[in-house]
Parts: sequence; structure tokens; C-alpha cells
Amino acid sequence: MNRIRPLLQPARLATLQLIPKRTMSSKHIFAPGGTNDSLQAQQYTKGSLDASQLDASPFTQFDTWFKHATEEKVHQPETVTLSTAELPSGRVSARMVYLKEMDDKGFVIYSNWGTSRKAKDVESNPHAALTFWWHELERQVRVEGPCERLTSEESQVYYDTRIRGSRLGAWASRQSKVLKDREELEGQVKEVEQKFEGQEKIPVPEFWGGLRVKPEMIEFWQGRESRLHDRFRYTKEQDGSWKIDRLSP
Repeated sequence: MNRIRPLLQPARLATLQLIPKRTMSSKHIFAPGGTNDSLQAQQYTKGSLDASQLDASPFTQFDTWFKHATEEKVHQPETVTLSTAELPSGRVSARMVYLKEMDDKGFVIYSNWGTSRKAKDVESNPHAALTFWWHELERQVRVEGPCERLTSEESQVYYDTRIRGSRLGAWASRQSKVLKDREELEGQVKEVEQKFEGQEKIPVPEFWGGLRVKPEMIEFWQGRESRLHDRFRYTKEQDGSWKIDRLSP
């Protein structure tokens, strides 16, 4: 006789039975458990973080963690969420971008600063936040501080490393503007291709370039079991030094 496999494991079924039917039916998503086949949140067990492991400089500490993420084959560790807020409304917006540079001045990303939503936000409120999440290491880094635009000369250095199509795309895209269809965008690209036909050295657009977030706060977060994570916050003092505090999870 063929046996019918139960749709749910007994332990998971017992957990589900404890949840009121009204709660389950009224929500599209309720207490997702990730990939561990449970309604309980996944536990973080891959590491710990102690004050003795931290460098006095948050930039050196970030460099150490970033190199470790690269060595451990974290998927695109340069991927970061850039959050900005418009004033006076206070409306917040966030998007995924790539970190392209980091030194003791700050963290640099590149984008369109003429028409994009982030451009309007930064124009009215020159403060931003960056959030890195490295799932494979169960680590998070948060950065907060004021922003400044890089000069065209500084931006040109990175711009020249991009493939030709990406350099032309920076000229062609009116980022965040409404498009009638895909053909409109392709038409804009053709116009730019004709403009720079046969020209290998392409100047960086005035409306495109680097934005540096100059940290006033950097937090390093290591996941731990039972949500009792290790968190250390660097806060910049008036004399330029950094104060380090352990934060409650």
C-alpha cells in the first residue's frame, strides 16, 4: 500500500496548531522562519565579537571585515543599502547600490545626481545612512553621517574604469524619470552613442559622480544566538578620535 507523506512535520504542525486560525488567515505573511523549516527565527551561531578584537579606527576595522568577507566568498560584499530622507517632509527612501571606494574620509558610492530621488533627498538633507549585510558571516555594518559630492576630476578616475556601455548609460539615463516604454530609453542610448562615436575617452557627466558619506557613527554587528547579538558603536568625537561603546542587542 502506498503511504501518503504528511505535508508538515509533526513539530511544525504542533506549532501551527498553537496559532489562532484568525491570526493565520488575516495575514499574508506571519512569522516566517527562513530556510530552517520552522516558525522560529533562524539562530546566528557563526561568530562572536569582543572589544579586544576591535581596531581603534573604524575604517581599519571595516577594511578588515570587508577583506574577510571577500576571502569567505560573501556574495558581492560591496552591495549596500543607501538610505536618505527628504526635508521638510521627512520621507525616507532606500535603495541598493555598490560601495566603490573607502578611505579615512568615508564611503563612496556613484550615481546620477541630477534627476534621481536620492539627489533630491541629499539636496534638501545632506545626511545619509549605509547598511551592509553579509549573510554568510552573519554580520552587519551601519554607517551614518553627512554627505559631500566628489569633484568631476575625482569621479572621472572611477568613471574611466567602467565598461563603455556603462559610461554611455550614465549619459543616457534620466534616472527616476518616467519612461513611455523601453524604446524611449534605447533611443536615448543611441543618441549618446552617436555623440561619442569613435571617442574612447568619454568625460564624466556633470550630473553624475561620486557621493561620499563621512561617518559620524559606524556600528559593527555580529549575530549571536537568541538575538543576543554583539554590537559595537564607534562615535566620532570633536577632536577627531573615536569613542567605542558596546550596545545592548
